[in-house]
Amino acid sequence: MNHNPDQTARRSGELFDQGFCCAESVLQAVAESRDIHSDLIPRIATGLCAGISRTSGICGAVSGGVLAISMITGRSSADASRDENHRLTRAFLSGCEAKFGSTSCGELLGCRLDTPEGQQFFKEHNLRQKCAGFTQEAARMASALLAENGVQAEPHA
Repeated sequence: MNHNPDQTARRSGELFDQGFCCAESVLQAVAESRDIHSDLIPRIATGLCAGISRTSGICGAVSGGVLAISMITGRSSADASRDENHRLTRAFLSGCEAKFGSTSCGELLGCRLDTPEGQQFFKEHNLRQKCAGFTQEAARMASALLAENGVQAEPHA
């Protein structure tokens, strides 16, 4: 296992460059760094890409980070505590807000991706590069937060 946040960020960038979207790349990179493999990863993150399916919602890289944190700290029984997961998720969201200036895809990019005009603006202003930066940084931040808190993945089937 490689819990190095900078290597996780680089891997997230590689995945993004290969054509995976922001949320998929973050989740996959953190999973790989924790030696977690599942056919569901990165599929479960696809609908979160581009601000939740191009609705200008929460940034896909940010929501991918939340999924990654939950993959490691989420509960597997109804009577288990959610406290650690909520604490780490809130810390991650606060960190993203401070670092990026927002967690909203529409605000971060300055356009709506669900319109032809927004798609054109995205292409003309090479905003994919901006998304690549958010993707790498969200993966680094989620990985660092888990490492700083000594969080280990539970055995999984």
